[in-house]
Amino acid sequence: MDVLRQLKAFYFPERKYLIASIFFLMCATALGLVYPNLLRYLIDDVVRPKNFELVPQLALIVVSVISFKALNQFLHGFFGGRLGNRVAYRLRNALYDKLQTLSFQYYDKAKTGDLMSRLTADLEAIRNFIGFGFAQILNMVLMVAFGGAMMLSIHWQLTLITLITIPVLAFLAVRFEKRIHPAFREMRQAMSNLTTAVQENITGVRTVKSFAREKHEVTKFSVRNEAYQKNQIGAASLWAKFFPAMELTANMSAVILLIAGGMMVINNSLQLGEFVAFFSLIWYIIGPMWGLGFHINNYTQFKASGERVLGLLNEHIHVKSADKAIVLSPEDVKGHVRFEHVTFNYPDKSAALTDINIDAPAGSVIGLLGATGAGKSTIIQLLMRAYNVKQGTISLDGVDIRQIDVESLRRQIAPVFQETFLFSASIRDNIAYGVRDVTQEEIEYAAQLAKAHDFIMELPLGYDTVVGERGMGLSGGQKQRIAIARALIKNPRILILDDATSAVDMETEHEIQAGFKELMAGRTTFIIAHRISSLRHADEIIVLDKGHIVQRGTHAELIAMPGPYRETYNIQYADFPAGDKNTANVTDINERRRSIVQ
Repeated sequence: MDVLRQLKAFYFPERKYLIASIFFLMCATALGLVYPNLLRYLIDDVVRPKNFELVPQLALIVVSVISFKALNQFLHGFFGGRLGNRVAYRLRNALYDKLQTLSFQYYDKAKTGDLMSRLTADLEAIRNFIGFGFAQILNMVLMVAFGGAMMLSIHWQLTLITLITIPVLAFLAVRFEKRIHPAFREMRQAMSNLTTAVQENITGVRTVKSFAREKHEVTKFSVRNEAYQKNQIGAASLWAKFFPAMELTANMSAVILLIAGGMMVINNSLQLGEFVAFFSLIWYIIGPMWGLGFHINNYTQFKASGERVLGLLNEHIHVKSADKAIVLSPEDVKGHVRFEHVTFNYPDKSAALTDINIDAPAGSVIGLLGATGAGKSTIIQLLMRAYNVKQGTISLDGVDIRQIDVESLRRQIAPVFQETFLFSASIRDNIAYGVRDVTQEEIEYAAQLAKAHDFIMELPLGYDTVVGERGMGLSGGQKQRIAIARALIKNPRILILDDATSAVDMETEHEIQAGFKELMAGRTTFIIAHRISSLRHADEIIVLDKGHIVQRGTHAELIAMPGPYRETYNIQYADFPAGDKNTANVTDINERRRSIVQ
């Protein structure tokens, strides 16, 4: 019932459908009680006294009752279906909205297959129970209550004797529920693991085939499939044990009725019509009690699914806007960023950044250099509030970013990540993703700055070309250039280039950087790169090592002093004579390397 209570916000606004569904089901159930009375009347008042002229009237009553009952069952199904679908609609929207608000910290551990399972299979189990299962359980209670009351009105002694097995049946049902619920919980988790395996395989199919690991993937899937199969067999074994016992216990009531009721008819303490009505009523009660196991089965699936869905809905949001957060106006944002004594560590990990101090005046270009894991991307993620700062302060134009509305802050920032993601949409839609009401001219201008316009125009449909899932069908460099255009068209106050040109050749990189110079004017820019050529024109270059700043200065200053920057520079320009290193540019590098290869 706790699951139902927590889901109240989703089905209670649709209570009119719930009430209508239950009402019409109660009407259909009540009409079912007419049959035993008609049988008693037919035998005791028509057949035995030979009043056969009443048969046509009785038949007409039966047809009317059946028709009216069918109408009520239809209306129950209609309103129950409406209820279930509306609840599923509300839940699906709430779940998707929750997924959009969850922070990066949650997605660091979340599995796509598990989330998809909650949005599909678990949601379907909830829809079925809310729409029909709950009303069916209530109907079962009503049938037992109505049928028992009518049996008591006919012969209370025989009723007590006949229903003596009901407590045993209820005991078996409770035992079944306690055993089957953990089994269904494990089954849902096994299904989630199975879905995750399929999703990961489809996403990484190129890697799988490139390394000829198809058999390994089949084996991995088989292991998870076998775990799911064992859960299914375990649940089926519980059904096999409990359902026959419940059916046998329920049918014992009919056996007791035949013996005790038959003796009463023989002794003339019970009329034959009453005995037949009694026999019809006992099945009226046994039917739903016999199906109690199925109802418990549906309820348990709903409970297990509800717990998983509520687990997602109740997930803590680590990064969210503060109360009365400041909403930035683009016209008022200058772009002055400061990191003051910032220390940060990811959950259950050592410090990723330690005492970081950065002052990036509006319009400046800050370069970040360091080995993998040095903390470069962490600095950018903290600036975008992907995570909350543990110690220290990050400010924008003198305002702590924790006091700024999260969406408002991120609207001022345009990132180009190393791992490029494109949506299954047209190239035009991908470039215009971050802005509204953008013109074709603006899209093409951004593509030209990113050196993407020429290859886009060579495609059969140009900007209307639909890229495959995750940008399949385009090269890494082409996807990266589209991502750069997507950032440029946003016209941000802060531009972030996280190894944004790693997938393009050095000559194209030089051309893209020429376009960046125009865009960077007046904008604060953070450049993360492994190539010295991408950083040499930065106002300040910060060299990181294991979360610490080990060097900082301009390109000329860092070249003049020993340290990791100069070592990196020497490695990247190893093909050039010492006298050429300081004057070498990207075009020189390409020409020299072409001559060496030739």
